[in-house]
Amino acid sequence: MTAIDFTNRVAIITGAGGGLGRAYALDLAGRGAAVVVNDIGKEAADKVVQEIVAAGGKAIANYESVGTRAGADANVATAMDNYGRVDIVINNAGNQANGRFENMSDADYESVLAVHLKGAFALSQSAYKVMMKQQYGRFLFTSSSSGIFGHFIRANYASAKAGLIGLMHAVYLEGARYNITANALLPVAAPTASKLGKVPENTLWPDWEARMPERQPEVAHLADAMTPAHVAGLVTYLVSEACTASGGMYSAVGSRFSRVFIGATQGWMKAGAAPASAEEIEAHFAQIQDRAGFEEYPSLAHEMLAVSRRRAELKG
Repeated sequence: MTAIDFTNRVAIITGAGGGLGRAYALDLAGRGAAVVVNDIGKEAADKVVQEIVAAGGKAIANYESVGTRAGADANVATAMDNYGRVDIVINNAGNQANGRFENMSDADYESVLAVHLKGAFALSQSAYKVMMKQQYGRFLFTSSSSGIFGHFIRANYASAKAGLIGLMHAVYLEGARYNITANALLPVAAPTASKLGKVPENTLWPDWEARMPERQPEVAHLADAMTPAHVAGLVTYLVSEACTASGGMYSAVGSRFSRVFIGATQGWMKAGAAPASAEEIEAHFAQIQDRAGFEEYPSLAHEMLAVSRRRAELKG
């Protein structure tokens, strides 16, 4: 295998003061990248920078919140002022304000979207303009299985993470002409094995253990493969020049790496110009739900084209 190298590449990693972000920063810096270590925790960001520099790498800290446009722009300015370019953006920063759906406040909902979704939009847009001129760029949006498969007590978090999938798809489609790729990561990790399965104090659910499959004893088999380092390899590859894949969603759980995808069933198509009635939908609902022969579409336009062709065949 050829070593993946990041010499002369510049990466901005948000939320890099600890956990997953720190693991990504250390791996990229160890492979030659200059890294902007973004974290609102000054001490945490400085410590990661010190680790990188002590190992012979290049890094600088940025403490601005990407939840604001000014903060997002400041991160790009830090990269440009110190290293002259931006090649990689890993949108990793996040926050949580968990709670049952009926109890979630507007403030808790909006605060999570501000960091995860708006922050990723603002930072990526600012960096995208630089990447357009460079004719090169790599974006990684940290989504979550919570936003794809669902999760209890995280309506705000799941909304933001699902929104990041839509944002990623837009960037991948528009960025292709500029040699810019965009992918989404669905990571599951714990800082230490002892943290796996810990119950949040603010879940407001006394029967949490019974409701949550991941809290069952069987999940203990994941404990030795759930550190941030177990996710970093996938991240490093996805933001490398060697990886030209774009528009994908990739899961990293317990050293299992897979592509997650969205597909459409063959469904049922009504002949003729008359709209389908609710009764007809009911009569064909099993066919609509049947996943046999499902299709994937790289964009809305591809779906429309596929349906149009099928309709043409139906008309004969």
